[in-house]
Amino acid sequence: MTTQSVEIATSADEAAVVAVMTLAFANDPITRWSWPDPRVYFEQFPRFVRAFGGNAFDHAGAHRVEGYAAAALWLPPNIHPDEEAMGALMQSTVPESVQADMFAVVEQMGRHHPKEPHWYLPLIGVDPPRQGQGHGAALLKYGLAACDRDGTAAYLESTNPRNVPLYQRHGFEILGTIQAGRSPAITPMLRKPRRR
Repeated sequence: MTTQSVEIATSADEAAVVAVMTLAFANDPITRWSWPDPRVYFEQFPRFVRAFGGNAFDHAGAHRVEGYAAAALWLPPNIHPDEEAMGALMQSTVPESVQADMFAVVEQMGRHHPKEPHWYLPLIGVDPPRQGQGHGAALLKYGLAACDRDGTAAYLESTNPRNVPLYQRHGFEILGTIQAGRSPAITPMLRKPRRR
Protein backbone atom coordinates (compact mmCIF):
# COMPACT_ATOMS: atom_id res chain seq x y z
CA MET A 1 0.00 0.00 0.00
CA THR A 2 1.33 3.42 -0.89
CA THR A 3 1.57 6.23 1.61
CA GLN A 4 -1.50 8.40 1.37
CA SER A 5 -1.42 12.16 1.64
CA VAL A 6 -3.95 13.60 4.07
CA GLU A 7 -4.81 17.26 3.67
CA ILE A 8 -6.76 19.78 5.71
CA ALA A 9 -10.13 20.40 4.08
CA THR A 10 -11.21 24.04 4.07
CA SER A 11 -14.61 25.63 3.66
CA ALA A 12 -13.93 25.58 -0.11
CA ASP A 13 -13.91 21.76 0.15
CA GLU A 14 -17.11 21.54 2.19
CA ALA A 15 -19.50 20.58 -0.65
CA ALA A 16 -17.19 17.79 -1.85
CA VAL A 17 -16.61 16.49 1.69
CA VAL A 18 -20.36 16.49 2.40
CA ALA A 19 -20.95 14.61 -0.86
CA VAL A 20 -18.39 11.94 0.13
CA MET A 21 -20.04 11.54 3.55
CA THR A 22 -23.47 11.24 1.94
CA LEU A 23 -22.28 8.43 -0.32
CA ALA A 24 -20.31 6.73 2.47
CA PHE A 25 -23.29 6.62 4.83
CA ALA A 26 -25.90 5.58 2.22
CA ASN A 27 -25.81 2.01 3.57
CA ASP A 28 -25.16 2.83 7.24
CA PRO A 29 -27.58 1.03 9.59
CA ILE A 30 -28.55 3.93 11.90
CA THR A 31 -28.56 6.50 9.11
CA ARG A 32 -30.90 4.52 6.88
CA TRP A 33 -33.09 3.60 9.83
CA SER A 34 -33.41 7.34 10.41
CA TRP A 35 -34.05 8.19 6.74
CA PRO A 36 -35.33 4.99 5.04
CA ASP A 37 -36.69 6.80 1.98
CA PRO A 38 -33.75 7.22 -0.48
CA ARG A 39 -35.04 10.54 -1.79
CA VAL A 40 -35.40 11.97 1.72
CA TYR A 41 -31.99 10.58 2.67
CA PHE A 42 -30.19 12.28 -0.21
CA GLU A 43 -32.04 15.55 0.43
CA GLN A 44 -31.52 15.66 4.20
CA PHE A 45 -28.28 13.88 5.05
CA PRO A 46 -26.06 16.69 3.68
CA ARG A 47 -27.80 19.04 6.13
CA PHE A 48 -27.15 16.54 8.91
CA VAL A 49 -23.44 16.30 8.03
CA ARG A 50 -23.10 20.10 8.25
CA ALA A 51 -24.90 20.23 11.61
CA PHE A 52 -23.11 17.22 13.10
CA GLY A 53 -19.55 17.80 11.91
CA GLY A 54 -19.50 21.10 10.05
CA ASN A 55 -17.71 22.96 12.85
CA ALA A 56 -14.60 20.93 11.94
CA PHE A 57 -14.02 23.21 8.95
CA ASP A 58 -13.50 26.22 11.24
CA HIS A 59 -10.98 24.42 13.48
CA ALA A 60 -8.67 22.58 11.04
CA GLY A 61 -10.46 19.33 11.97
CA ALA A 62 -11.75 18.54 8.47
CA HIS A 63 -9.42 16.18 6.61
CA ARG A 64 -9.51 14.63 3.16
CA VAL A 65 -7.39 12.05 1.37
CA GLU A 66 -6.71 11.25 -2.29
CA GLY A 67 -8.71 14.24 -3.48
CA TYR A 68 -12.10 13.36 -2.06
CA ALA A 69 -11.87 9.58 -1.83
CA ALA A 70 -12.48 9.86 1.90
CA ALA A 71 -12.90 12.47 4.60
CA ALA A 72 -13.03 12.84 8.37
CA LEU A 73 -14.58 15.58 10.46
CA TRP A 74 -12.91 15.94 13.88
CA LEU A 75 -14.17 18.37 16.51
CA PRO A 76 -11.45 19.59 18.90
CA PRO A 77 -12.00 19.83 22.65
CA ASN A 78 -14.85 22.16 23.61
CA ILE A 79 -16.17 22.40 20.03
CA HIS A 80 -19.51 20.66 19.57
CA PRO A 81 -22.02 19.73 16.88
CA ASP A 82 -24.84 22.18 16.21
CA GLU A 83 -27.31 20.33 18.43
CA GLU A 84 -30.14 22.80 17.80
CA ALA A 85 -29.89 22.34 14.02
CA MET A 86 -29.59 18.57 14.40
CA GLY A 87 -32.65 18.38 16.63
CA ALA A 88 -34.76 20.52 14.32
CA LEU A 89 -33.66 18.52 11.28
CA MET A 90 -34.44 15.16 12.88
CA GLN A 91 -37.79 16.37 14.18
CA SER A 92 -38.84 17.60 10.76
CA THR A 93 -37.41 14.82 8.54
CA VAL A 94 -37.12 11.55 10.49
CA PRO A 95 -40.33 9.47 10.34
CA GLU A 96 -42.53 10.00 13.38
CA SER A 97 -42.58 6.24 13.98
CA VAL A 98 -38.88 6.26 14.96
CA GLN A 99 -38.48 9.73 16.46
CA ALA A 100 -38.93 8.69 20.10
CA ASP A 101 -36.28 5.98 19.75
CA MET A 102 -34.02 8.36 17.79
CA PHE A 103 -34.10 11.01 20.50
CA ALA A 104 -33.47 8.33 23.15
CA VAL A 105 -30.39 7.26 21.16
CA VAL A 106 -29.18 10.87 20.98
CA GLU A 107 -29.61 11.20 24.76
CA GLN A 108 -27.57 8.03 25.34
CA MET A 109 -24.87 9.34 23.01
CA GLY A 110 -24.58 12.45 25.16
CA ARG A 111 -24.15 10.36 28.31
CA HIS A 112 -21.27 8.36 26.79
CA HIS A 113 -19.17 11.37 25.81
CA PRO A 114 -16.09 11.69 28.02
CA LYS A 115 -16.17 14.44 30.62
CA GLU A 116 -12.51 15.35 30.11
CA PRO A 117 -11.42 17.37 27.06
CA HIS A 118 -11.28 15.15 23.98
CA TRP A 119 -11.29 15.17 20.20
CA TYR A 120 -14.62 13.92 18.85
CA LEU A 121 -14.91 12.17 15.49
CA PRO A 122 -18.58 12.51 14.54
CA LEU A 123 -18.06 11.47 10.93
CA ILE A 124 -15.50 9.58 8.86
CA GLY A 125 -16.39 8.15 5.49
CA VAL A 126 -14.95 6.63 2.34
CA ASP A 127 -16.55 6.79 -1.11
CA PRO A 128 -17.91 3.23 -1.56
CA PRO A 129 -15.85 2.31 -4.68
CA ARG A 130 -12.70 3.42 -2.82
CA GLN A 131 -13.35 1.44 0.38
CA GLY A 132 -10.82 -1.18 1.46
CA GLN A 133 -7.85 0.80 0.10
CA GLY A 134 -6.57 2.20 3.41
CA HIS A 135 -8.15 5.65 3.16
CA GLY A 136 -10.01 5.37 6.46
CA ALA A 137 -6.88 4.11 8.23
CA ALA A 138 -4.85 7.02 6.82
CA LEU A 139 -7.41 9.53 8.07
CA LEU A 140 -7.51 7.92 11.51
CA LYS A 141 -3.72 7.86 11.81
CA TYR A 142 -3.52 11.54 10.84
CA GLY A 143 -6.20 12.66 13.30
CA LEU A 144 -4.92 10.53 16.15
CA ALA A 145 -1.40 11.92 15.76
CA ALA A 146 -2.77 15.30 16.86
CA CYS A 147 -4.46 13.67 19.87
CA ASP A 148 -1.19 12.01 20.89
CA ARG A 149 0.79 15.19 20.35
CA ASP A 150 -1.63 17.11 22.60
CA GLY A 151 -2.07 14.28 25.12
CA THR A 152 -5.83 14.28 24.47
CA ALA A 153 -8.28 11.39 24.25
CA ALA A 154 -10.30 10.63 21.11
CA TYR A 155 -13.95 9.56 21.12
CA LEU A 156 -16.34 8.29 18.46
CA GLU A 157 -19.54 6.33 18.03
CA SER A 158 -19.39 3.55 15.44
CA THR A 159 -22.76 3.31 13.72
CA ASN A 160 -21.69 0.32 11.65
CA PRO A 161 -20.45 -2.85 13.41
CA ARG A 162 -18.17 -3.62 10.42
CA ASN A 163 -16.03 -0.60 11.34
CA VAL A 164 -15.42 -1.51 14.99
CA PRO A 165 -12.33 -3.70 14.25
CA LEU A 166 -10.74 -0.82 12.30
CA TYR A 167 -11.16 1.52 15.26
CA GLN A 168 -9.84 -1.13 17.64
CA ARG A 169 -6.71 -1.54 15.50
CA HIS A 170 -6.12 2.19 16.05
CA GLY A 171 -6.42 1.90 19.83
CA PHE A 172 -10.09 2.63 20.46
CA GLU A 173 -11.81 0.61 23.18
CA ILE A 174 -15.51 -0.22 23.36
CA LEU A 175 -17.36 1.60 26.13
CA GLY A 176 -20.72 -0.13 25.78
CA THR A 177 -23.73 -0.14 23.47
CA ILE A 178 -26.19 2.60 22.59
CA GLN A 179 -29.59 1.33 21.51
CA ALA A 180 -33.25 2.27 22.03
CA GLY A 181 -36.39 0.47 20.93
CA ARG A 182 -35.90 -0.82 17.40
CA SER A 183 -32.86 1.29 16.61
CA PRO A 184 -29.70 -0.35 15.31
CA ALA A 185 -26.94 -0.55 17.90
CA ILE A 186 -24.20 2.08 18.08
CA THR A 187 -20.82 1.38 19.68
CA PRO A 188 -19.26 4.25 21.66
CA MET A 189 -15.45 4.02 21.67
CA LEU A 190 -12.65 5.85 23.45
CA ARG A 191 -8.93 6.01 22.71
CA LYS A 192 -6.54 7.31 25.32
CA PRO A 193 -3.56 9.30 24.07
CA ARG A 194 -0.35 7.44 23.46
CA ARG A 195 3.06 8.72 24.49
CA ARG A 196 5.25 9.69 21.59
